[in-house]
Amino acid sequence: MEAITGTRRSRGYHSLEIAGDAETKGGRRAWMRWAAPAACVLCVPLLLLLVGDHWRPSFDWFQGATHPKGSTSVSSSVVREASKDKLLGGLLSAEFEDCSCFSRYRSAAYRKASPHLPSPYLVERLRRYEALHRKCGPNTELYKKSIERLKSKQSSAAMECNYIVWIPHYGLGNRVVSLVSSFLYAILNDRVLLVHVPHELTDLFCEPFPGTSWVLPSDFPVHNFQNFDKDTPQSFGNMLRDKVISIDMRSSANATLPAYVYLHLPWYYNEWDKLFFCQDAQQMLRKVPWLLLKSDHYFVPSLFLVEEYDDELRRLFPERTTVFHHLVRYLFHPSNTVWGYVTRYYHAYLAKADKRVGIQIRNLKNEPVPFETLLGQIVNCSSKEGILPSIDLRHTARPAEDDAKVTAVFTTSLDSGYSDRIRDMYYEHATTTGEIVGVYQASHEGKQQTEHQNHNVKALSEITLLSFSDVLITTACSTFGYVAQGLGGLEPLILTKPWKSKLPCRWAESPEPCFLIPPPSDVCRDHGGINKKMAQHVRQCEDENGGVKLFD
Repeated sequence: MEAITGTRRSRGYHSLEIAGDAETKGGRRAWMRWAAPAACVLCVPLLLLLVGDHWRPSFDWFQGATHPKGSTSVSSSVVREASKDKLLGGLLSAEFEDCSCFSRYRSAAYRKASPHLPSPYLVERLRRYEALHRKCGPNTELYKKSIERLKSKQSSAAMECNYIVWIPHYGLGNRVVSLVSSFLYAILNDRVLLVHVPHELTDLFCEPFPGTSWVLPSDFPVHNFQNFDKDTPQSFGNMLRDKVISIDMRSSANATLPAYVYLHLPWYYNEWDKLFFCQDAQQMLRKVPWLLLKSDHYFVPSLFLVEEYDDELRRLFPERTTVFHHLVRYLFHPSNTVWGYVTRYYHAYLAKADKRVGIQIRNLKNEPVPFETLLGQIVNCSSKEGILPSIDLRHTARPAEDDAKVTAVFTTSLDSGYSDRIRDMYYEHATTTGEIVGVYQASHEGKQQTEHQNHNVKALSEITLLSFSDVLITTACSTFGYVAQGLGGLEPLILTKPWKSKLPCRWAESPEPCFLIPPPSDVCRDHGGINKKMAQHVRQCEDENGGVKLFD
C-alpha cells in the first residue's frame, strides 16, 4: 500500500498540513467519531462562516473523459443530479446528523455518477444489519451477556448475538479490503462486526452504523489478540490440525466447541487455515459465538464459492462486480479531519480542471521495477490510451491559448521522482492537442509508515482524492489503488508487470479488487466442495495470474 508522504514543499508539490497530536487529554480519539445533534447546531454556522458556499464543487467546467469502451463519461447535468443522491440509491441510512460526518452525504457530489444502483434486497439487509448492531453492539445488555459467556470460556449455539472481531493487519489499503470482506461475512452469518482500533487508526473514519458503535471496547477480555498469528493455539487451522475441533459434521455434532476461534487469513496462512473457505467449516463455525479474524486480503471471491451462501449473495448482488463498490461506499466515510484535508486540496488544485486523471504508483519491494521502466510505462500507457496528450517536440515555443482545456493529473507515490518528471515534461513542452496539463502530488514520504496516525490520515486523504478522478491509472496488485477504484466506481487502467506483459497497461473489467493469494481450487474437495455454478464467475485477475476476482 502506498504511504502518503512528507510535508516538503517544492516545485509543483503542496504539503498537506499535519493535524495535531492524535492523543487527546482524556485518551485516544475514537476512530469512528459521531457528534451529538447539539454539536451540529453549533458547527453549521461556523462551517458557513469559514467556507461559505465553497464546499460544493462547481460542475460547470466538467468535461467528459473518454471511457475505455469508447463512450464518453456522464455529462455535468447527470453529475449534478448524482450529487443530490446523498444516500447513494438507499445504500446509506438517513439517520445521521450531517455535520457529525461531512463526507458521508457530500462525497457523491465530488465523484462521477455511479451507473450501479444497490439492489433493493441489499438496502433491506443493510437496514436489518443496523438494527442487529444496535441490539447487540457494545454496552448493550446482550453484548454484556455474551462477554460474560466469553469470560467463562463456554460456547453455546443458543446465544442471541454472535460476533466477529476484525484485527487490523498491514497497510491501510489491506485493512480496508479485508474489513469489507469481514463485513460481508458478518452479514451472511448474522454476526455483529466489531473492529479493533489501534492508535494509528484513530480519527480516520466516521461510524458507519447509526445509533451505535462498531469499535471494540477496550475492556474486551481476550488480551493481545492483535499479536495473534499463525502459531496461536486458538487459531482455526491449529485447532483442526491438533484435533481440538473437527469440521467432520458426524464427529463434531456433539463436540464441545471453544468460546472463540481465531481465523488466521493473511497471505501466509497455511493449508489448515485455508479450510475456512469450505462449506463444512462454515457450518461448524456458525456454532461458535465469537470469531476473531485477521486478514490482509479481499477474500470475498472465495465466499462466493461456498454453496450455502449462493442464494443470499445472488439476491444481494445481482451484479457480482459491484460488491466492493457498494460495501466500501457504505462502510467508509472519512472523518471530518480527513475530509478537511481532501476538500482543501481538491479546491486548491483540482476543482477547476476540465478533466482529472489519477495516477497511483507503487513500486513493490518484493517485485521492484527500474525507475525509468516504470516511468516509461506510465507515459506510454497514458498516451496510448488517450488519457493524456502527447507533447509537441517541434513547436516548443507555442504559447497556450486563453481558452485551452486544462487536465489536472493527481499522482500518489512514496517517491516524488515520477511526478517530477511528468510535470517537467508538460512544463517544458506544449501538447499536440493544445491542452494544458498540470501535475500535482500532495506528499512523498519515502517509505510506508502504517504505524503512524498522521501518515494514515494523509493516506486516506489521497485515496479519496484519487476516487474523484474521471480516469484512474493504478499499479498492479496494490490495495491502495483497489480502494480508490472501488470508492469511485472506476474501471482503472492497470500498469502491468513488465516481465509478464509487453503492453504497458490494460483496462480492468470492473472496480472489483483481486483476491491476490486465494486458497487452491481443490482445497474443499473433501469438505463440501465448491459452488460450481459460481466458479465460472470467479476467474483470474487482470493484474495477478495467481489471484482471482469476481466477473459477471
